[in-house]
Amino acid sequence: MDLMLIFSLTCVAIFIIILLGLVMLLVTSEAYPNLGRFDSEKVFTDPKKDGKEKFPSIHDPPSVDLSVIVPAYNEQDRLPTMMDEALEYLEKRQTESPSFTYEIIIVDDGSSDKTSETGLTYSKKCGTDKVRVLTLEKNRGKGGAIRLGMFVARGKLLLFADADGASQFSDYRKLEVEMKKINKKPDNLAVVCGSRAHLEEDSIAQRSFFRTILMKGFHFVVWFLCVRGIKDTQCGFKLLTREAAILLFSNLHVERWAFDVDMLYLAQYFSIPIAEVAIVWQEIEGSKMIPVWSWLQMGRDLILIRLRYLIGAWKIRSDVKSL
Repeated sequence: MDLMLIFSLTCVAIFIIILLGLVMLLVTSEAYPNLGRFDSEKVFTDPKKDGKEKFPSIHDPPSVDLSVIVPAYNEQDRLPTMMDEALEYLEKRQTESPSFTYEIIIVDDGSSDKTSETGLTYSKKCGTDKVRVLTLEKNRGKGGAIRLGMFVARGKLLLFADADGASQFSDYRKLEVEMKKINKKPDNLAVVCGSRAHLEEDSIAQRSFFRTILMKGFHFVVWFLCVRGIKDTQCGFKLLTREAAILLFSNLHVERWAFDVDMLYLAQYFSIPIAEVAIVWQEIEGSKMIPVWSWLQMGRDLILIRLRYLIGAWKIRSDVKSL
């Protein structure tokens, strides 16, 4: 058989395979994210009253200055350290500025341990006006847990912070200062990301060559496919205005590890101002991420994120007020 004919048939076969793959992606993708909740996820427990109360909605007017969303999956051991540090900072802030108000929403992402019970000890100690526990019926992933926490928050500003305490909570002040700098438009849309990029040189020295290549490769794929201008998309310490949280989390399609990239992709799609602030961060034992496997999964998710938006398999709503 003529080599040119073989080459042509091969190209046609590859084109057909790619086309069928895109069609399958289009057919099997949900155009809009599922924002539904179980009835049990619409209420929280008040340990002092031994009863249930209904969560508010993010579409209600804000009633506190800051909501802190803490996604927690099997975090009964690490959660207390994070909570103690956060409450110490927030209580001190309230003492210095009595008008400052806050709440912490612990989102138990379908844990099999006593994460909810651990969170409820803080509700009992501080009161549910300051600490509430949202217990999910099933595990949804970090992004899904944060989304549901955002949707019941009362804050003008909304911060999500990891339950492991890897971030120094007092660095919230840096994010708040930066937020005031970039949030200048009347639409009140802005996002500030905590960043560990300044620590990268030290972390590279401690990693194997293979893991360093994977990390660099992941950063390149993020930059090439989805988000540009942000050095650290994955730090679990991000501050949003209420309006930005409504718009971004109502459109968020990815609920697991790559949700940050999806969120920032959407922010850039909507031309929302984004800033990045260096924070103190430390490695905490017990991470749920498996370094090599998790990065490979996220790399796959990044390709799918770009493709699904590119071919229109995933839709984006600009008007989410009625959702």
